[in-house]
Amino acid sequence: MVQKYQSPVRVYKYPFELVMAAYEKRFPTCPEIPVFLGSEILHESRSDDGAIHIVERSCKLNVDAPRLLKKIAGVEYVFFIQKNTVNWKERTLRIEAHNETFANRVVVLETCSYSVHPENEEWTCFEQSASLDIKSFFGFESTVEKIAMKQYTSNIKRGKEVIEHYLKELISQGITFIPRWTPPPVCGQKDEGAPAVGHDADDLPLESGTRGTTKEQTGSSCPPAEVVSPDADKLDADYIERYLGQLTPMQESCLIRLRQWLQETHKGKIPKDEHILRFLRARDFNIDKAREMLCQSLSWRKQYQVDYILQSWRPPALLDEYYTGGWHYQDKDGRPLYILRLGQMDTKGLVKALGEESLLRHVLSINEEGQKRCEENTNIFGRPITSWTCLVDLEGLNMRHLWRPGVKALLRIIEVVEDNYPETLGRLLIVRAPRVFPVLWTLVSPFINENTRQKFLIYSGNNYQGPGGLVDYVDKDVIPDFLGGDCMCTVPEGGLVPKSLYQTEEEPENSDHIRLWTETIYHSASVLKGAPHEIVVEILEGESVITWDFDILKGDVVFSLFHSKRAPETSHKEATLPSTSAAGDNMQLIDKTWVLGVDYSRMESPLVCREGESIQGSHVTRWPGFYILQWKMHGPLPCSGTSLPRVDDVLASLQVSSHKCKLIYYYEVLASKDFRGSMSSLESCNSGFSQLSGATTSSSQSQSSSHLSR
Repeated sequence: MVQKYQSPVRVYKYPFELVMAAYEKRFPTCPEIPVFLGSEILHESRSDDGAIHIVERSCKLNVDAPRLLKKIAGVEYVFFIQKNTVNWKERTLRIEAHNETFANRVVVLETCSYSVHPENEEWTCFEQSASLDIKSFFGFESTVEKIAMKQYTSNIKRGKEVIEHYLKELISQGITFIPRWTPPPVCGQKDEGAPAVGHDADDLPLESGTRGTTKEQTGSSCPPAEVVSPDADKLDADYIERYLGQLTPMQESCLIRLRQWLQETHKGKIPKDEHILRFLRARDFNIDKAREMLCQSLSWRKQYQVDYILQSWRPPALLDEYYTGGWHYQDKDGRPLYILRLGQMDTKGLVKALGEESLLRHVLSINEEGQKRCEENTNIFGRPITSWTCLVDLEGLNMRHLWRPGVKALLRIIEVVEDNYPETLGRLLIVRAPRVFPVLWTLVSPFINENTRQKFLIYSGNNYQGPGGLVDYVDKDVIPDFLGGDCMCTVPEGGLVPKSLYQTEEEPENSDHIRLWTETIYHSASVLKGAPHEIVVEILEGESVITWDFDILKGDVVFSLFHSKRAPETSHKEATLPSTSAAGDNMQLIDKTWVLGVDYSRMESPLVCREGESIQGSHVTRWPGFYILQWKMHGPLPCSGTSLPRVDDVLASLQVSSHKCKLIYYYEVLASKDFRGSMSSLESCNSGFSQLSGATTSSSQSQSSSHLSR
């Protein structure tokens, strides 16, 4: 496998000629670089005008490798051929190096260049690139690769230190200025200003004591750190340290190479460097994996116009009132602080009132805002801040938050965030975790990246107070009042979402936007008079579990469950389930010619469901076949022995719409072994789900194990 390296652009705040004088001091030996044992000039030439000077050297290096490996290889040292081409007229130095030792087994190529800074001609830029290709090495290919890359990267930054060492040495000797190259004198005139090309720095005609271009004089003319140089697709080393943080040479290389690849191949907007770096960190700086992850994310952002979400997304008033999250200053490390009062949030009500699309879009807008705030804090605090802190208060968390549809929605949101916003969470502080929290953590944690899970700090009860708690991470004057602090927090307190706000598919969500989430957990249906709504579930294994969760939004309905060995034929024009159909559509599956007890049988007793009720339940199947969930309009039952209807029936008929009833529903089928102890066995409001998991252990209980609850 070929290993590649690309350095950032390093800037020496000294003129090119002075940097060249410092560079020449590295030869023929350099005590500052212990592995460099010496060099010998093989060939040297100059152009007629002296502007170009070419020197080819053989360099002897000591490799820090195990003694056994050296013995097997039969060498104590390795030799490289280095060709230096300095152009005094253009003020550039190009260095090309390749290995002479083991050239048929290992191919090492390195290219370095010194040039004038494009925005300040009194500064000098340096950059280098290298590749390592180990074709064969006595079966030690992997070991040699590790040794070579370790030694190479350990000497990369050392090279800069060596140049700076010799620059300071020159300045201490009073040498601060070297005149630039000028063309040879004409007609026998002698040019005193031209440097004696090809000689050591000590022999150059330097002006001792002249105060040329030094740090003190050029510091005020420093271009902004944001400017990359010398080319648009190459990053400055000082910029990386200031805005992106401390990176190893290979990490810098991965960032630059991935950025260059995007510059060359990506047609859309190139993401910011800190954004690219997050994907590299998420894939442990494996450039191929990071590139694949980043490209998928860029395609996703373009497809769903996520770059414009902060400008286009306006949270519904319902979210402003009931979504218990918001930004709140920053933590001690300068990270933006987001507070989420999850225990006070009616997640079930929000999903049913707004749908998953609005919640997902809102979460994405929070992540986009978080990245924006990180950039602002980086400028404010003068150091790289690339992630934020989330403080989650679980006071009030109960089984209501753990119903299966909601957990599925949460896992879907986590998946989208993990794929497209990696390494944005710096720390997650969870406080007042109740007893039910381990259940939620068991369900959710497998879907969270291992690197992210390590950033979680969990406090139960009042353990978050005092030393070792929040004060270790958040200043006292920032801790919210509801956690015992003195800071007023504007995060909404939430509360139950009124069922009157639950939406049906007659109320399209975000019709002006490209939908991020094409599938919905809850479907809506209308039940017409004389035309029930029915769903068929085919069971292939005898013992399975059918679960359901529905809300009656309008009118009263009767819910039943039937079983048939025959496959029902739909009387609707469309044979597919009405997941994308209008709410006015309904599906009728039980043929009018079917005889109850002959063609199909009842599995559950009819349940009258009143307007505004939430119903959850499940049924453990005994036989394979087709199970039909049915909702039909409820009306007064015929009276026996008298022609006068009961008062209750009359009142009920007056309250029910004479045209149709509305409901939203969710259902799922699980194998019995998966249902036992799964999130479907958890309560939702007053659900009896928690009682059901034990019933799945015996098929003899399958008829009696179905529970319906409000």
